[in-house]
Amino acid sequence: MTEREPEVFVICPTTSIAPGEAMAFSLSRFGDNGEARPFPIVIIHTASGGFAGYVNSCPHEGKWLNIGSGQFFNADRTQLRCGRHGATFEIDTGLCTGGACEGQSLEPIALAVIDGEICLCGVALVEDNSFPESFDDLDETMEIMIHPD
Repeated sequence: MTEREPEVFVICPTTSIAPGEAMAFSLSRFGDNGEARPFPIVIIHTASGGFAGYVNSCPHEGKWLNIGSGQFFNADRTQLRCGRHGATFEIDTGLCTGGACEGQSLEPIALAVIDGEICLCGVALVEDNSFPESFDDLDETMEIMIHPD
């Protein structure tokens, strides 16, 4: 039996997420039946300079953490917060410390930083090949000229 290389997908450059900030990504992964299904994730650039990642789904009702306000953090930015019901989660562990799902945890995702890129590891993503490699190859472009009055 041969050992398979783990799946590694580049999500974004490390510089895309400022320290102390979080960013959501809407990905697709293969489900148990082999079909594509939504895979929303959130990546946090922690205050200590590392990165943490979770499936962007509150364990209470499965809603995105940033639903509603669009924000991921509580008022003093010390914890992640569910925008729907206000449950709070430790940034480094994903453990719910208050709210309807107290004691449960966010589902962690495995991340690695490789050559300045944040990479998702161990998940078979559906790759979107709907755009050409280069937008320069698009036939239909619109040029806009701005003229002073």
